[in-house]
Amino acid sequence: MRASIDRLRTASPANSSAYPVPPPLPCGDYLSFQVLLDRQGFSTGAIDGQPGDNLTHAIAALQAARALPTTGKADCDTWTALNGAQAEPTIATYTVTDDDTTGPFEKDIPHDLGEQSKLPALSYRSALEELAERFHASPALLQRLNQGVAIEAGRQLKVPAVTPFNADVKPVRDADAAEITINVSREDSSLRATKADGTLVFFATVTTGSVHDPLPPGDYKVKGVQWHPPFHYNPDLFWDAKPGDAKATIKPGPNNPVGIVWVDLSLEHYGLHGTPEPGSVGHTQSHGCVRLTNWDAARVAALVKPGKPVLFR
Repeated sequence: MRASIDRLRTASPANSSAYPVPPPLPCGDYLSFQVLLDRQGFSTGAIDGQPGDNLTHAIAALQAARALPTTGKADCDTWTALNGAQAEPTIATYTVTDDDTTGPFEKDIPHDLGEQSKLPALSYRSALEELAERFHASPALLQRLNQGVAIEAGRQLKVPAVTPFNADVKPVRDADAAEITINVSREDSSLRATKADGTLVFFATVTTGSVHDPLPPGDYKVKGVQWHPPFHYNPDLFWDAKPGDAKATIKPGPNNPVGIVWVDLSLEHYGLHGTPEPGSVGHTQSHGCVRLTNWDAARVAALVKPGKPVLFR
């Protein structure tokens, strides 16, 4: 496996002042746009209530799919296309359970991959991290929505109203995905799952490579799907490996370098996979593979099977 290694999830600031308040939109707001896009299969990555390239690309994809001018702007025509005025509320209330707070958690995940290999599992570090991922959100967004509210069993939290993700539940194959092709574009850092007639089934923001390991254009096929895979680190495959780094096997878990799923490709050492750093998807570089948030990687895993085409462009 050549993974897009994100060594460790970074702590998100609890202080909402760390995030500027975006200017008001003529229709809706940024958080609602992100939630409605997510619901309709256009993922912006981690929902954070902020403008940015990920949101722009998802909006442009929706606009193209709905025959609107492809501006990438959160305008009123796009809000109408999302049925924003009639949609169910974009913020829901979730009651924290005992299971949410008991873990098991792995609070201290070392930076070094060799040290990571000594851990029994690469679990979530905290209930905040787990709940943020369940609701496709950045930890900072949950903190901003719930200022002063401790994450304790019985407490109610405001969360994005999306289909919850559970890292412990293997995705069920989508029965309507018989003729799916996966298209990955470096130009707009995106993955598109399309039917044979070109109908867009799913769009997700991704990270596709770097100057050192650019996305290799070509036509490939899915070889298989591994759920909760271990990560086999081979320093010979990484330009930034440190002298003295040794091969290591890192146990499964959402904080594993490839996240909760690995879609193996006919291109050796390459795959589509999750990440321990959902907030970095679409913003940082990778080691050549295609990195998605764990919840989006699970969605892709439900759409593919061995032999299905994957096109890198």
